[in-house]
Amino acid sequence: PGENAFQVKITAPDEQFTRVGVQVLDRKDGSFLVRYRMYASYKNLKIEVKTGDKHVAKSPYVLEGPVYHENCDCPQEESSAWLEEMNCPQIIPQIQRDLANFPIVDPDKIAKEIPERFGQRQSLCHYTIKDNEVYIKTYGEHVGFRIFMDAILLSLTRKVRMPDVEFFVNLGDWPLEKKKSPQNLHPIFSWCGSNETKDIVMPTYDLTDSVLETMGRVSLDMMSVQANTGPSWEDKNTTAFWRGRDSRKERLELVKLSRKYPEIIDAAFTNFFFFKHDESLYGPIVKHISFFDFFKYKYQINIDGTVAAYRLPYLLAGNSVVLKQDSIYYEHFYNELQPWKHYIPFKSDLSDLLEKLQWAKEHDEEAKNIAKSGQEFARNNLMGDHIFCYYFKLFQEYASLQVSEPKIREGMEKVQQPDDDLFPCTCHRKK
Repeated sequence: PGENAFQVKITAPDEQFTRVGVQVLDRKDGSFLVRYRMYASYKNLKIEVKTGDKHVAKSPYVLEGPVYHENCDCPQEESSAWLEEMNCPQIIPQIQRDLANFPIVDPDKIAKEIPERFGQRQSLCHYTIKDNEVYIKTYGEHVGFRIFMDAILLSLTRKVRMPDVEFFVNLGDWPLEKKKSPQNLHPIFSWCGSNETKDIVMPTYDLTDSVLETMGRVSLDMMSVQANTGPSWEDKNTTAFWRGRDSRKERLELVKLSRKYPEIIDAAFTNFFFFKHDESLYGPIVKHISFFDFFKYKYQINIDGTVAAYRLPYLLAGNSVVLKQDSIYYEHFYNELQPWKHYIPFKSDLSDLLEKLQWAKEHDEEAKNIAKSGQEFARNNLMGDHIFCYYFKLFQEYASLQVSEPKIREGMEKVQQPDDDLFPCTCHRKK
């Protein structure tokens, strides 16, 4: 129906002004996403959906409030009620798999042993959540990435009462717990897992940030991608596409392959950082292009970086088919993805990549269906509510394994809620 088919207006009936930003995103398949960001909290919200001057379906809809904006600190005291309102799944298989290695967690023991084992060489955060307040102590020099973890924990505690819990987060790329024997394993939370480690996986900082900053940031997020999936399948360029930096040997091979078969693969480096740049082998460095322009191409190649390539959620949400390298690394959702259903797999050494591309060209309808089910997977499993559910369930289940009280330990500082709110809220749940 075209992107201007619907007009959506959100207002607070009892207020003179409503501070809500609204964006209608046309997914080009007859479905639309409407996202909104509230800058203040309201008693009720009225949502009008019109086409021309006529209300659609049962519009106007009223959200019986109070409806709170993101910065409002007003947690639901009953976690079970919150989980139900959020439609969180009862069981998340990846969480079960990760926690199976830790039948019990002793906060006193890990508070001493983890910093001794990893504190000198790694970038670590030691967190305690107690009475729904967040406390932190950092280890290592490079702890800038704590901002993502701080932000999701504060966001969760504003929405729901969190269990008392004490845990360590690895801020580096590589998972840390490499012990083979189940004796004396240490529970470490990481953004990336691998088949050779026992870290507990969380959604990546990138995906987490995209959820928290929806409509507040310029870069990628899971919603804007859906409205920018390029031309229809039939009109896409049939060259396979890749851009990125030189963070893995296979990426060098991919670019060499592209120079040998430019009509099949368009792959180039936007940055050289890890290896020596030899222009005769890899060609010149090219300018970054907008991620949305990737979807002008039918075939997207996904190759690991230092660890898993964190762009996979966005590639799946597009309207191109993803060819994914076999890998020991994984993000929190990879185990639910199925090869040949959600993506086309190729060997980690790229030896069958050309053959897989050839298959996709000869089986266009099947490739289109794989692209479609990859997209459905992203829409149904990788949106904001899923990410909030994942974090909460993870901390809830981990907390239940603790055999002693989490403590606010020496050297910990409190992580403060943001206080620069222009429109402070009054929480109806607080006396």
